[in-house]
Amino acid sequence: MTKQMLIYSNAVPINVEVHKNTSVRQNSGFDFAAGLAAAPLVAAEFASAARDLTIVFSKAEDGMFPFAVLGVENGTNLFVKSDGSWDGRYVPAFLRRYPFVFARSPDGSTMALCVDSDFDGLNEDGIGERLFDAEGTRTQYLDGMLGFATQYQTQFLRTMQFCKRLEELDLLEPITALVPDAGNTPKRLGGIYRIDRAKLKAIDSDTLAQMFAGDELELCYLHLQSLTNLEGLREKVLARGTTAETAESALEEVAEPVN
Repeated sequence: MTKQMLIYSNAVPINVEVHKNTSVRQNSGFDFAAGLAAAPLVAAEFASAARDLTIVFSKAEDGMFPFAVLGVENGTNLFVKSDGSWDGRYVPAFLRRYPFVFARSPDGSTMALCVDSDFDGLNEDGIGERLFDAEGTRTQYLDGMLGFATQYQTQFLRTMQFCKRLEELDLLEPITALVPDAGNTPKRLGGIYRIDRAKLKAIDSDTLAQMFAGDELELCYLHLQSLTNLEGLREKVLARGTTAETAESALEEVAEPVN
């Protein structure tokens, strides 16, 4: 999985010369994420996300990273309704940040705030929030999104460090799930990981104290607790018309270790 650009098709740097008259239509819904079966989560989201979403780990371009499970087959997001509204209590910050994202310059030396120019909420008709005022100064809205994206990037880096520790301690174990395909035939889904509870309890006291002080221990148990949310995901599968037998087999093994 590519953590940063999953839903961005054409992210371009925000420039006053290009975007002086650009507005962003608000409340456009989440149609842009309708095909996203998993969304990245940063550490600061775990407490809120764990009440509603299932948190797993998956290999991304820079190593392991946490993701919220949003669907049980590729191309389907069970949390996006047919009208584009969100069917859940918590929306991942990755989606709330859209259509904005930080991206590196071609030489990798700097980061620039970008906007997905393919987002259908962008317009030059004055509908929604302007990015720049008539004088070419950033609006309060753009400043707010810049601040939000900056905080997200900070948490993104913190989360990478958390995952690096999990890998160094060999705490992640692969898990498997059976998921229905378009023909309601259960297929085995791999590539997702959970924290091994037994290994977590067996780590030495010094490391445990470090993880506790850095709030990493809390993150571990929030992740483990979130696995109980799979029942809610099963209900969403049923609501989409999948048979009960297929839906149950699709999710019953998701928390079982791979042999």
